[in-house]
Amino acid sequence: MAQTTPVPIPDQGVTLGQRLTEFWYYFSENRGAVIGLWVFVFLVIVAVLAPVIAPHLPNAQYRDAVLIPPYWQEGGNASYLLGTDAVGRDLLSRLLYGAQFSLFIGVIVTTLALVGGIFVGVIAGYFGGWIDTVIMRIMDIILAFPSLLLALVLVAVLGPGLTNAMIAIALVLQPHFVRLTRAAVMSEKGRDYVTAARVSGAGALRLMFKTILPNCMAPLIVQATLSFSTAILDAAALGFLGMGAQPPTPEWGTMLAEAREFILRAWWVVTLPGLAILITVLAINLVGDGLRDALDPKLKRS
Repeated sequence: MAQTTPVPIPDQGVTLGQRLTEFWYYFSENRGAVIGLWVFVFLVIVAVLAPVIAPHLPNAQYRDAVLIPPYWQEGGNASYLLGTDAVGRDLLSRLLYGAQFSLFIGVIVTTLALVGGIFVGVIAGYFGGWIDTVIMRIMDIILAFPSLLLALVLVAVLGPGLTNAMIAIALVLQPHFVRLTRAAVMSEKGRDYVTAARVSGAGALRLMFKTILPNCMAPLIVQATLSFSTAILDAAALGFLGMGAQPPTPEWGTMLAEAREFILRAWWVVTLPGLAILITVLAINLVGDGLRDALDPKLKRS
């Protein structure tokens, strides 16, 4: 009687520690991603500790210290290390508190877009047919508009403000998650483990969200990281245009808008918030690039 060789089950017996070790091995091969991760961790710490480490309140005005340059420049003051703005507010304190707003915007917007996109994408990919057609045509219409322009229109309809700006940006970013989730679900739903779960009596909801979805998360995690930086950038752009956070909120885009007229005679008022946006977005994009290398099996080197 012929003996059959058992087929090994992938990843069977692999512990969580081994998975994390493997993940960190591939992630750390990308030096830019590691640098971006440390910068991002530093930004998170700064945002959390802003009330402790900020030398002044973000909206406190010192009328005798208007447009003071940074400490190292002639005319600077040690009490205002990065200088002050046009109404005498300490720029360092506003940048530190601004990190809170930017990271909060990124977390809320990405969470809304991720949860909504996963829910809609799983439904479209699992059921297919006319449901898939209707959902994807709506997503195509949203993607046909420039993201910032569409967000600007939505904020104009909803009304200026930080909350409405976050809702608008989340709606604009959602189609990317819908398309990724749909494609992953369609490639997974015909596999043997899904068929076995269906035969064993699993219902549609269990198949969609407990059986299939966990195997589709890798590209969604990468997309969420990149959307995090996009959300911060779009929120800053809306704030700059006066449709996002409203003065005197210490949000980086709003700070740029308030400083436009002083760009020639007070470079620090414009340059420093711009650098804060640049460094934050660049760090998060580098982390996203490293996550892609670590989570995509096709990019892993044996």
